[in-house]
Amino acid sequence: MRVAVIGGGPGGLYFAALTKQLSPRWEVTVWERNAADDTFGFGVVFSDETLDGIAQADPEVYAAMSADFARWSDIDVRYGGRTLTSGGHGFAALGRKRLLQILQERCADLGVDVRYRTSAPPVEELAAQYDLVVASDGVRSATRERYADSFRPDLDERRCRYMWLGTDRVFEAFTFIVAERDFGTLQVHAYPFDENRSTFIVEIDEDSWRRAGFEEFAARSYPPGASDEDSIRLCEEILADHLDGHRLIPNNSRWIRFTTVRNRSWRHDNVVLLGDAAHTAHFSIGSGTKLAMEDALALAACLHEHPEVPGALAAYEAERRPVVESTQRAAQASLEWFENVSRYTGQEPHQFAFNLLTRSRRVTYDNLRVRDEEFTSAVASRFAEAPGEADAAAAADAPGNADVPPMFRPFQLGGLRLRNRVVVSPVALYSACDGVPGDFELVHLSAQALGGPGLVLAGMTAVSADGRATPGCPGLYTDEQEAAWRRVTEFVHRQSDTRLGIQLTHAGRRAATSTPRPDGSCPPLGADEDGWPLVAASALPWDAASTTPRAATREDMDRIARDFTAAAERAHRSGFDVLELQYGHGHMMSGFLSPLTNLRTDAYGGNRDNRLRFPLEVLRAVRAVWPAEKALLVRISAADWAEGGTGDADAVEISRALAEAGADAVDVSTGEVVSYQRPRYGRSYQTPFADLVRNSTGIPTIAVGAISTYDDVNSIILAGRADLCAVGRAHVHDPLWTLHAAAAQGYTGPAAPWPEPWRAGSGRPPGARTDRVAPRLQLLRTAPAPVHQRWVPAAVPVSVPVPVPVAVAVR
Repeated sequence: MRVAVIGGGPGGLYFAALTKQLSPRWEVTVWERNAADDTFGFGVVFSDETLDGIAQADPEVYAAMSADFARWSDIDVRYGGRTLTSGGHGFAALGRKRLLQILQERCADLGVDVRYRTSAPPVEELAAQYDLVVASDGVRSATRERYADSFRPDLDERRCRYMWLGTDRVFEAFTFIVAERDFGTLQVHAYPFDENRSTFIVEIDEDSWRRAGFEEFAARSYPPGASDEDSIRLCEEILADHLDGHRLIPNNSRWIRFTTVRNRSWRHDNVVLLGDAAHTAHFSIGSGTKLAMEDALALAACLHEHPEVPGALAAYEAERRPVVESTQRAAQASLEWFENVSRYTGQEPHQFAFNLLTRSRRVTYDNLRVRDEEFTSAVASRFAEAPGEADAAAAADAPGNADVPPMFRPFQLGGLRLRNRVVVSPVALYSACDGVPGDFELVHLSAQALGGPGLVLAGMTAVSADGRATPGCPGLYTDEQEAAWRRVTEFVHRQSDTRLGIQLTHAGRRAATSTPRPDGSCPPLGADEDGWPLVAASALPWDAASTTPRAATREDMDRIARDFTAAAERAHRSGFDVLELQYGHGHMMSGFLSPLTNLRTDAYGGNRDNRLRFPLEVLRAVRAVWPAEKALLVRISAADWAEGGTGDADAVEISRALAEAGADAVDVSTGEVVSYQRPRYGRSYQTPFADLVRNSTGIPTIAVGAISTYDDVNSIILAGRADLCAVGRAHVHDPLWTLHAAAAQGYTGPAAPWPEPWRAGSGRPPGARTDRVAPRLQLLRTAPAPVHQRWVPAAVPVSVPVPVPVAVAVR
């Protein structure tokens, strides 16, 4: 077998070495256009997981790397004039140049033909002459460009500018510096990689970059390999208090923008992409070198396991793609957090540090408690001492200490106090008859309320018969319906102090459909199925198979507004504590708000203010009849997940307008506005939008969407991303979800009271083999690794005391 490798970076060299190790008779040739001792960049960081793989795959490479590792376990967050330290993380770093030397030597020992200072022949020639071509030619891959029709790349160039530098200041830990200056905010990602130097990456948003004066320097023409020395000197001045007299070291260092690389496919015939050519992940979460070396291991293994190249390449992509996409999702969250870091610079330092550490959603509240319990407790204590939190706890006669998990702290929602931060999302049950809720609604809402949340919302309740999404949807427009709802609220209030709310809506162009089929589709009702005419913001059907609504007239709008206010009055008389208006998900009000569904040319269409006009008229009318001591929520779709739809600026300004018109909080959902949406699903995928609204406006928000663990709820609340968390499917799966979350965390306080008839089940039942007592099997006990390890130059990393008793270093 003949294998050609384009690019002699770590990924290409490691693949070549592993392949030659597994198949010594194969001919493996690497083309590298630079000299063997040329290198760009400084240090490379590895995770324990990646190092375990290297140790198993090639002990010689691992031993050589380990001999030169810088190791530490602390992360320092420098912000607001303080340094806060979290331990227990575990890092190993190595100079990129040293890593290349190790891999070059290994390739030489194994007989790999590495051709330095030699550009690879055209890829089509290599593909014709070799059995396999591995394109490890970097983020600007010529191979990827040559076969773009097959790879179908998506190159997402981001907004911030960054510069990769080194410094002769040796940091003792992974250090995040967030510096506020008169021109804006910039951040530094720094870490040591040997006894003399550290990597030092400066990142700054475009507007601040211009105001700081960097644009003038960057506009100059630089020869290949030259660095922007003027910008580097200015960075030294701006960050002098963090460099302590040390200098910044350039290496082909200029301002660039990060590009996230994604490809629909990683292979074309016998050509395959590896490393940055196939994918990139923002440097704030890890190392591109790490991903490339993991690719190399997987590709070499798949070639060894599969007799034919096509099968091996398919197996390689099937194995690696889920891993890479998971990493990219976390990296995207981290990237966006740093792009918008100024959104958080008003936070108290402890909360800011926690927010930064949990930004990717891979590190969580529980995870940090395991790593460094004292740090997490210090953050929780500061959170509990914040004025709003302390006042709410005092009003609820609840303990305000750090032992109370964040999700079990009370919250003042408008004129209403909730005992905890868990909201059960409005769930469509499709079991009503003529809009009248029956026994199933009673059982469902009662079970949810008894399960411990602070608030339960009844779902998708129509304000009129023609506003129902399906014939099975409940309504609140007749006396019979009002009485049926009162039966529900009276039972719940007799049994629990959980607050009960109801979501009111007019489904607009999404009305008159059948109940969802197993595949999730909701075909429109035909005339023979008791369908009804549709009215919406514009005469635009949901999709090609749907009924076209008529555009609402002024008379229609007046009637719909009256229907909303009448339903709100009925909700009050029925005994509901909270009212939510559905202004998202493609329903009537959402149809007015989105530029994709509002095609009107009158005063209610066009710009954002016009699109807001009717929804605000309805909200003001509802607020006028809804009691001040009861809470009023509005759910929005903060993103349409489609080009030209609602964006971040729209979500912020819409939320501001809703709050000014009387909303006590915004329930921040996304999507379901157009049928051709392309949402990026994932764990707590909508939380960034609640974060956007809350931290841009100060308006209380509810995070919703794929939130299913109490750990995520605690993380979201403690980081300040939202004030409340709506749990939907997880609470349907387990109606006692909140009570079980309390039991799992050992919480027995007033925020999670067990109903007296169920109190016997309040403890966690024993599981299989929980009665087994393990014998001692160690003659000498191994001391646990210290939580705090620092990198001390010219010495083995040692445990160092943290200056503050609560294990939060303040310098």
